[in-house]
This record gives sequence, structure tokens and C-alpha cells, in this order.
Amino acid sequence: MSFGEKLLFYGVDLYLADQKHYAIVGANGTGKSTLFKLMNGEEEPISGSIAVPKDTTIGWLKQDQFRYENTLITDIVLQGKATLWKALEEKDKLLASEEWNDKIANKLNTLEETIAHWDGYSAYAFAEKLLTGLGIPSEYHHKPLNALSGGYKLRVLLAQTLFQEPDVLLLDEPTNHLDIISIAWLEKYLKNEFKGLVLFISHDVRFIDGLADQIWDIDYGEINAYSGNYEKFLNEKKTLEEQKLHAKKHVEQRIEEMQRFVDKFKSKASKAKQAQSRMKMIDKMEIPDIKNSSRIAPHFHFKPHRPSGKQALHVKELSKQFQEKSLFRRLDFKVARGEKIAIVGENGVGKSTLIKILLDQIEPDSGACEWGHEAQRSYFSQDHHDLLNESERVLDWLTHQVRNVSEQQARKVLGQLLFRKDDVEKDILALSGGEAARLLLGKIMLESANILLLDEPTNHLDIETKDALAEALRQFTGTVILVSHDRDFMNKIVNRVLWLSHAKGLQDFRGPFSDFEKTYLQN
Repeated sequence: MSFGEKLLFYGVDLYLADQKHYAIVGANGTGKSTLFKLMNGEEEPISGSIAVPKDTTIGWLKQDQFRYENTLITDIVLQGKATLWKALEEKDKLLASEEWNDKIANKLNTLEETIAHWDGYSAYAFAEKLLTGLGIPSEYHHKPLNALSGGYKLRVLLAQTLFQEPDVLLLDEPTNHLDIISIAWLEKYLKNEFKGLVLFISHDVRFIDGLADQIWDIDYGEINAYSGNYEKFLNEKKTLEEQKLHAKKHVEQRIEEMQRFVDKFKSKASKAKQAQSRMKMIDKMEIPDIKNSSRIAPHFHFKPHRPSGKQALHVKELSKQFQEKSLFRRLDFKVARGEKIAIVGENGVGKSTLIKILLDQIEPDSGACEWGHEAQRSYFSQDHHDLLNESERVLDWLTHQVRNVSEQQARKVLGQLLFRKDDVEKDILALSGGEAARLLLGKIMLESANILLLDEPTNHLDIETKDALAEALRQFTGTVILVSHDRDFMNKIVNRVLWLSHAKGLQDFRGPFSDFEKTYLQN
């Protein structure tokens, strides 16, 4: 398959087995979503074919929530089975009608058979189970979709796709808009209850390790299958790359040796025949084609201009309510210089709101936040449009955002973050999610603050970029307060967890994220 003049992959020959789980990994732009379009028949390959058994149903999570804005949430889920939904609608119309005759009675009987065939009598309970598992409170189940925020709307569409119970399920970054509790539920549901074949694109290493039977890697214009977890895949891939490189060097060395013989003896009559023979051998020898990997990691480096005081922050009796709903009450905690803190909890408990209160962007209802001596803050918003909202060149935006930064300094940072010469001329409104995230992180690098407040910084980043960011934050000598749902990312950085819940308020766990997870999440 190619995209314009760019070849995405060629010679792909893979077999998918029923009831198995396949993770697709690769850098942004390598063709992961295009592969889904090929499987679903929305795109045609330039060569080759995809064979699907007759009557196989394929379900694909589509992010088209706008068509359902005024539809009741449970009804949206039920529409995942179109035949069942149509039968339920027709049954309701017949029962609401005052007219009654044998024809209507027979029609109603036929509809009852259809509903029974599609498990319609347990459909509402199944829909509610899916919605609850994905973190949508029961009080919203019979409200229209527009009662929910964007991330929750996508959860409803995920529930609809799961309700469909297709033979083949295609999921593109299913964990992006889920909290860690919902991610754990989805992982268990797909592994233990879903009966079909699952093919999913993900940058969430923990989710991949928990679910995948096989990893498909898109790189070098190829798609190769690996068994085992993500770390095992990386080791196997590295070994194969080394073998390919060794084979290439061996051929090149052999050609070089034969060429020296040809150059030395081609003019000597006694050796001319041997030289000619070697020339023919050189012409026939093929040097293995080793393309450059599409996996390139940026270089992040966060260095504070000066350290903060030993106590970086004191939150005192902080409370916030939103539209008569209490987010949190009387939060009280201190943050020491150099701590790496994750704020976690189900969606809707006020994690992002807390970050914005710490930044003075939102007023608390009561309580206060006291920053320590020389505290200098930098902020990464999960909504990139907060800052990237007006047309401007990438280079111009960065130099305008950070005071006293020269164009040369900005170009250097952009280069470290994989913005090439032409990329710095791009309009910020045309950036992909990954490019926008890297640009915002570049701004933070140049600000040289000693306290970083990061709200879902990994949402649009590929695995290599996330790993590079995690390593830079781990080495950062200042303080990090982050909101994230990426367990692998947090486990590489965090030494303290603030767990927010409506039921128990704030629970302060000191230690690595893996220990917190064993204590609070694995039950």
C-alpha cells in the first residue's frame, strides 16, 4: 500500500487466527490506520488481497459522535446491532398503535423472534454493563449524548462497537480517552469475555502486554509479526536488525575484495579470465536493502534556570464544586522539591481542575495553594488548542511564546524535537496531534522552569517519544506534577501518587506507581 508517493508497506503476508489479540505498533504516519481501512474495505491495496471468510462481521470504532448528539446514550449502544435496533423500534410502534389485527399480531410475533435471536431481552442489561465498565455513570445512561464531554462521548461509541459483538474488532487507540480504571476493565473484558478476533493500534505498552498474543510491527516498509510482550519484541527486532546489518556488511566486504582483485589483474593476460569471472559475480551479487527505520526518538532536556525552595507547594483545605457536583473537598498536601507526583483517579473527580487551580486559572471555592520560594511553573495542557489556536508559523509561535529566546535557540530545540527545516515553516493549525504535543514540550524546555505541571502529555505520542520524554522527566532535577492514564509512563517516573476518588477523597501514596497499582488497582 502507498500513500501518494510514499510506500507504506509491501509484500505483507500475514494470517489472523480467530479469538486472538493482535497489537499494531509503529511510528506515526507508517500506515497503521490505513491497514484498518484496507481490512474494512474502505481502501484498495495497490497489489495483493485481503481474504475474509463469508459472513464475517467487522466492527470498527469510528469517532463520529456528532451524528448522535441528541440520541439517548443507551439507544446509541443498542444501535450497534442494527437488525435488533430496527426490530425494537418496530415493536414499540406496534405496541403504541391502537389498531390491532391478525397481520399486526403476526408481524409482532416475527419481531419477537428476531429480538430473541439477537439476545434482545438481555440487550439493555448488556448495554448498561458496557457503559458502566467504561466509566459512564448510570445516571447518564438515559440522557442524550450531548450531556457528556468529548472524551466520554467516545466511550459511548466504544460501548456501541463492543455491543455489536463482531467477529473481528478493530480498535484504534482505544485507551486514549479512558482513565486507568476503565483501561483495566477494557483489557479484562477483551481478554476474558469478548469472543472474536481483536486487532488494535496502541501506544500503551502496559495495555499491549496485558492483551496482545502477537505484535505486528510496521517499519522499514514491512509488517512483521512477533510473539511475546513488548520488551521481548524490541529485543527480537534489535537482533534481526543486527543480523541484516551483518549480512549487508559481509556482502559489501566480499564485493570490495573482488573489486580489488579485478582492478589489480584485469590488465594481466594470465589473470584476465579470473578478473572477468569476478566482475560477473559482482554484477550478480545483491546488497541487502536496509531502509532507515521510521522509529526516531526526539531529544528532550528539561533544565531549571534555578531550583525552587525545599517546599515547592502547600495545598491547604482546597475544595471545588462544579454545577452543584462536588469534585473534591478539603484537599491538604505538601510537595517537596524534586518529587515526581502523579494525580490519578476516575474521570470526573477533578484532576485537570486541580491542575488549573494550581496554575491560578480557576478559583477554588475554598482553601488555598501556596507556592514555595522561587517556584517557576510550566504547563502542558491536554487540550492543545488552548495555546495553538491562531494561524502562525511553528518557528514564530515558539519565539513569541518564550521571552528572550532567539530564533537560533528555537531552531535548535525544534530540531531536537524532530521538526526538520520545512516543518518549522508549517502553520500550527495544520500540525498533527503528535507534532502539536512535541511543540508544546519544546516551549516547556525553553522556559527552564523548576516545576512542570503536565496534563495527559502522552495522548498523541508514539512509544519512542513517550520513552524519551519519560527518561528526560526522570532526570529532571525539579518537581513534576502530572495527570496521566499511561501506567507504563508513570511507572518510569513517579515516586508518589495522589489518588482522588469521590468515595474516599484524597489518598496519598508514597512510592513507585507499580507499588500503588498493586495496592489500589489490582483487585
